[in-house]
Amino acid sequence: MSIVEKIKSRPELKKFALKLMIPSNEHRPRLWVRWFVNPFVHKKGKDSIIRNRTRMDVFPYNKFTIGIQSVIEDFATVNNGVGDVIIGNQTIVGIGNVIIGPVRIGNEVMLAQNIVISALNHGYEDVLISPRRQKESCKQVTIEDDVWVGANSVITAGVTLGKHCIIGAGSIVTKDIPPFSVAVGNPARVIKQYNAISGIWERVAPKDN
Repeated sequence: MSIVEKIKSRPELKKFALKLMIPSNEHRPRLWVRWFVNPFVHKKGKDSIIRNRTRMDVFPYNKFTIGIQSVIEDFATVNNGVGDVIIGNQTIVGIGNVIIGPVRIGNEVMLAQNIVISALNHGYEDVLISPRRQKESCKQVTIEDDVWVGANSVITAGVTLGKHCIIGAGSIVTKDIPPFSVAVGNPARVIKQYNAISGIWERVAPKDN
């Protein structure tokens, strides 16, 4: 068992370790973690760029990797506090994006501006306690290769976006989107799919509720 696994398995050690790494009433690592630990733990591919005004709330006890020739633009926020964040090769994370793990993003993905991708939820069922204090739950978000997500979209916990699917601007994605399809709206619905036999993107008739 590794040191990280030992700490995670013992609540008192975990609480102490988090106190050392995270300032009180904040959700980002202390400077010493960002400067002297993260660069040696997390993997940054050749020619990848993380802009100076990006908020990297990444911690050494979960994974953060970014592949070769990928870019995270200014004013984005990346948080791996509750799960790994993996970004592939030649992928663009646009201005103002928020990514909260566990999230896995493939190769040559385009994320436009002000997109929220969150695998994290809070409980709310106990009405005597604020949702802020209720148990967190996480469901992996997966974005496969060659996906394009339009500006101001939201990708919710547990969703998989299939290879080469397109998400229209302003969409709220609450369910899996199949590969080679176009989805738009709130909640997002598939309106086109690629027909490999005809070689044409074909309209999809809306389903009755």
